Amino acid sequence: MDKVEEHSEMIISFQGAPGAYSDLACQEMCPSAKTLACHSFEEAFLAAENGKATHAMIPVDNTLAGRVADVHRLLPQSALSIIGEHYLKIRHCLLGVKGASLEDIEQVYSHVHALPQCRKFIERYNWKKIVRADTAGAAQEVAEKGDKAIAAIASSRTAEIYGLEILKDDIQDESHNTTRFILLSKEAQDVDAKSEACKTAFFFRVRDVPAALYKALGCFAVNGVQFTKLESYVDPDFNAAFFFAEIRGNLLDLSVQTAFSELETYTEEIKICGCYLAQR
Repeated sequence: MDKVEEHSEMIISFQGAPGAYSDLACQEMCPSAKTLACHSFEEAFLAAENGKATHAMIPVDNTLAGRVADVHRLLPQSALSIIGEHYLKIRHCLLGVKGASLEDIEQVYSHVHALPQCRKFIERYNWKKIVRADTAGAAQEVAEKGDKAIAAIASSRTAEIYGLEILKDDIQDESHNTTRFILLSKEAQDVDAKSEACKTAFFFRVRDVPAALYKALGCFAVNGVQFTKLESYVDPDFNAAFFFAEIRGNLLDLSVQTAFSELETYTEEIKICGCYLAQR
């Protein structure tokens, strides 16, 4: 496999039913691994934390829907480390029971992010949108109900799993529709110091002083370290002083080590989430 070392006992937890896009990401990134379907993101995190799974595959960003809010709420609390990333091209299909046609459809089921990603196609037919926990679960429900008036938006793989027909493929509004996933493990990964394609992810909370964020970011600028992500969180006191960041660089790099050392001056808390090989 690419980027992350596989082993025979690898079990990856993911949110959704078998055939969900998270399941497809597991299969693409770790072809020989077993997967464990979970009802929620909390359950997927917990499975990897308590040993039911060795890893967790979690979506964090989509080029159309933006960041996955639930994940960004859970990640700061997790004891898991990011050890890899994977970019999955999303190709939505409209799935119906056998014998159904576009003219039969009245309602369409799918995930809260998938439905707006196919907004133009849905509005063309004026279908009623019904939110479900995940795309594969929506397909499973359509198959169980056996109603020609109900369709699901999901992957082509779910059509095979649940015995549905693909009524229309590639129905997403934008061709660039891509979801970024992170692979998490209880054990942090050591990345070769010679590798150039490397990212380091971390959380930090700035001190309650003027220009703290400006000075914190300057620690990386003066050391030539590039940010690839910076997102703020609202803390319980409604002070947006908690941030998730990703930088290009290895924790073993002197420039990165120096930047983090200087960052301590302007922060109350720093939590390293992982260092891993980057796909992009």
